[in-house]
Amino acid sequence: MTRASLDKRPADVAAMFDGTAERYDLLNSLMTGGLDRRWRRAVVAAVDARPGERILDLAAGTGTSSLPFAEAGAHTVACDFSLGMLSVGTRRTRDLPAGRRPRFVAGDALRLPFADGAFDAVTISFGLRNVADTDLALRELRRVTRPGGRLLVCEVSHPPNMLTAFGHRLHLRYGLPLLAKVSSNPDSYRYLAESTLAWPRQQELARRLREAGWDSVRWRNLTFGVAAMHHAVNPG
Repeated sequence: MTRASLDKRPADVAAMFDGTAERYDLLNSLMTGGLDRRWRRAVVAAVDARPGERILDLAAGTGTSSLPFAEAGAHTVACDFSLGMLSVGTRRTRDLPAGRRPRFVAGDALRLPFADGAFDAVTISFGLRNVADTDLALRELRRVTRPGGRLLVCEVSHPPNMLTAFGHRLHLRYGLPLLAKVSSNPDSYRYLAESTLAWPRQQELARRLREAGWDSVRWRNLTFGVAAMHHAVNPG
C-alpha cells in the first residue's frame, strides 16, 4: 500500500484509503479507542438533518457517517475520492430501502461535482486534514451550500489543557507506532499520527473558515479537545 505523505498527494491518499476500505471502520475504532462512535453521534446531533433536506457528507468513506442523515429522511450524498471506499459502502447499503440509504458519488474536495448552492448542509468528519489544499476545500464547500446553509467540520484537534495535550502527543508519537508494528495497515497509523500533529489548532481553523467566507463560526471540543467540531453558516 502506498503511504500518504504530508504533501497529501491525492493519488497517495486515495491509494492508502483504497487499501484499508474493508477494515476502515474497525481501524477507526482501534485508533481512537472507540471514541469515534461517540464523536459521530455528536456530529449527527449537531447537523440535525431534517426530512427533505439535501445533505452532503464529504470524505464519507464507506458511508457510515452518512447513514444517520439518510435515515432521518434527508436526501444524502456520500462523497469520497476513494473508489475502494465507495465500492464497500455501496455494497453494504444496497439492501436498505431506497429512501433510507445515501447516494454514493466519487468526487474531489477541491473540485466538487455539484452545482452552486446544491445543499442545505455540508459536513466533513476526519477528512479535511487529508485534503491537499484546506482553504480551497473550505471555499468549495461554501460554493455548494445554499445561502443560510450550514457547515459542520469534525476533525482531530489539540487539547487546550497542557497535561492532556502532553498525554495525547505521547499517544500519537509512541502509542500509534506500536499499533502500526502489529497491524496489516501500518501506513494508516503512521499517517494518522503525523497528520494529527501537523493539523492547526481550533482557533486557527476557525480563522481559516472565516477567510473562506463562512460566518457565525464557532467550535466545540470533544473529549477534552482531542477532536473538535467547527460550526459555520454560509452568509450567501
